[in-house]
Amino acid sequence: MAAPHSRPAYDIGTPGTPWGPEERAVWLQRQQLRRSHQDEVVAPLLAALPPQAELLRYGELDYTRLGLGRYPLHAVRSRQWQAGRPTVLVTGGVHGYETSGVQGALQWIRDDFARAAERFNLLVLPCISPWGYETINRWNPDALDPNRQFKPGSPAAESALAMACVAAQAGEVALHIDLHETTDTDNSEFGPAKAARDGGVFHWDPIPDGFYLVGDTERPAPAFQRALIQAVQQVTHIAEADARGCILGEAVQQHGVINYAKRTLGLCGAMTAARFVTTTEVYPDSPTASPAQCNAAQVAAVNAAIEFLTHASKES
Repeated sequence: MAAPHSRPAYDIGTPGTPWGPEERAVWLQRQQLRRSHQDEVVAPLLAALPPQAELLRYGELDYTRLGLGRYPLHAVRSRQWQAGRPTVLVTGGVHGYETSGVQGALQWIRDDFARAAERFNLLVLPCISPWGYETINRWNPDALDPNRQFKPGSPAAESALAMACVAAQAGEVALHIDLHETTDTDNSEFGPAKAARDGGVFHWDPIPDGFYLVGDTERPAPAFQRALIQAVQQVTHIAEADARGCILGEAVQQHGVINYAKRTLGLCGAMTAARFVTTTEVYPDSPTASPAQCNAAQVAAVNAAIEFLTHASKES
């Protein structure tokens, strides 16, 4: 029996050769709509918008050149924006297939936005990649990962429009929490597809069983990360390091926390100079984690982050 990291070559393209337009077109033809951004994101957002919030349409994704549709992009902002208050940025759905990143953001807007708006300016982008949400996909229709494209001149419209929205609406950001998931399909589909697209080799790592955080190597803020882990472990279990002391090949800095060079990688968490920044990673494929529990973990992380900022603001 093959070892768990032995995978056949991805069945699009030639191993060792990066994809061209033909391979990308074949990949796109395979993608199917599996749920509705309008029904599952926009409609609930409109139905549950608290009076302390205003809804902004910050752009539109136009994929008609690929035979696809147009997707409106929405953000939620504090209605009473006050100069001098710290600003909190919450982003979700950078990877559309990571469901609790979107649904957790919507739940937080519904249940907790009003309370947080009493102390902070708030900006929430709950679903940055709506086509990815509908097709349960990591990439956009151009086979680009938006969470590697948060950089000047970004070729991914999802990333470029999100950065423009934040720059226009938020100014200086004190806290940025980006809501994500790590799923089993990262090994079964998206990792092999990326290797094939880039003409590289897929490096298998075990998917961590549980919640973890990804901090920034330039702004690690270990006490901040620890506070979030302590809050989330009341909701769901925290991922343990593997035998090498790693999660997905990265050295664990403390229980449930690894760091990435966010700016170098073009990650969403790099788009501001926030003092406190983190990426949540929920594990929805755990046999002990329900969708409601995954959403609750995201909400707990956001609330813990805001609570930490509250105390940090008083001390500074």
